[in-house]
Amino acid sequence: MSSVQIKTKGPIGYLILNRPHVMNALDYDMTLGLKAAALSLKNDKTIKCVVVMGVGDHFMAGGDISYFKKLADAYAQEGESAYPKDIFDNVHSTIRNIVSMDKPVIACIKGAVAGFGLSLMLACDLAIAAEDSVFTAAYCHIGASPDGGMTYFLPRAVGQKKAAELILTGDRFSAQQAQSWGMLNRVVSSVEVDSETEKLATQLCCGPKYALRRSKELLNQTFDVSLNEQLDQEAINFRQSMLEKDFAEGVTAFSEKRKAKFGES
Repeated sequence: MSSVQIKTKGPIGYLILNRPHVMNALDYDMTLGLKAAALSLKNDKTIKCVVVMGVGDHFMAGGDISYFKKLADAYAQEGESAYPKDIFDNVHSTIRNIVSMDKPVIACIKGAVAGFGLSLMLACDLAIAAEDSVFTAAYCHIGASPDGGMTYFLPRAVGQKKAAELILTGDRFSAQQAQSWGMLNRVVSSVEVDSETEKLATQLCCGPKYALRRSKELLNQTFDVSLNEQLDQEAINFRQSMLEKDFAEGVTAFSEKRKAKFGES
């Protein structure tokens, strides 16, 4: 069975990590599956929201240590030729496609979230976690520096000093701490995390597609442009929004004191 699966429920697409016997830890085959699944969901125009989640009790416990131990042993014997040259392309293409999707992406978090699992969560637009989830950057514990965009996303979420502490120490932290530092949107009970994530995804699927897409793009660029550039882009996109049917529906619905029905006109 594939280590990464895609399932759909109406307009919601699910990217599912499927190695529960190792807490969904990452190996080479999973990097291939992640790359293909993220690209497929990005290109699927019938999908309005994507949920990233793990099978079993955990989201992702970082890299599969047994796999990377074999890789390290082979590297010591054979040199760079033993290392899959596309492994970083696979995981980083996954991150790029999640960020550049023209639809919201929600991380549904439970159990262990470590290493690349934390990077993957941070790349998502929104995150809902079970209250008993446990997090760690983890890389320093195996003598590695981060990948998957952790050094990009984490400082933006929690600030430079806190990011440095979490990455350099590898200390564990709770869902409540993660939420207070800005990594999570909501913390719920473990029995509610799947349903609460689906509820949010359903809400987003009912939203104005163009406005949500452009809002995501504006949010993703905000740390890389000047205030004047951001204001210019906001003006351009607001004007474009006014040409969309969803804008007319939203304004009409508001004036008529009813809930807007976006995407139906």
